[in-house]
Amino acid sequence: MATRRTTASVTIAALLALVAWDLAASEPPNIYQAPPLLALGSGQAASGAHCSALPSHH
Repeated sequence: MATRRTTASVTIAALLALVAWDLAASEPPNIYQAPPLLALGSGQAASGAHCSALPSHH
């Protein structure tokens, strides 16, 4: 039983350390310049991925 608790405690501590390191090492995001998470019906065109590229008809 102690092995499971030890493994779980070490795993949780490692995850918390990783999150703390990531938050300390990165700049906070500017939420006012971020793209919308869902822009349904906003009129904005999709961009940034190969699946959003329209086929060209010459």
